[in-house]
Amino acid sequence: MGLQQKLDTLKKGFEGQAPKEVVEIMHRATADLEKSGILDATVQVGDEAVDFSLKNADGKEFSLKELLSEGPVVLSFYRGKW
Repeated sequence: MGLQQKLDTLKKGFEGQAPKEVVEIMHRATADLEKSGILDATVQVGDEAVDFSLKNADGKEFSLKELLSEGPVVLSFYRGKW
């Protein structure tokens, strides 16, 4: 099962358990965001990331370019504590 199928299954399960008014609010909010044009400015599948350098948890600096030379890279963003 691919990622989109898994997400669709999770969504269907949530919508089957959540109160109807909550699901309607979520659908309206999603539609409003789509109509706003905000998705036009987001990263799309296939877009290339600009190279950057960061330090890992051990303080060693690495670059995206270096990691890509070893194979595919998954970027994950941690928002930290709010």
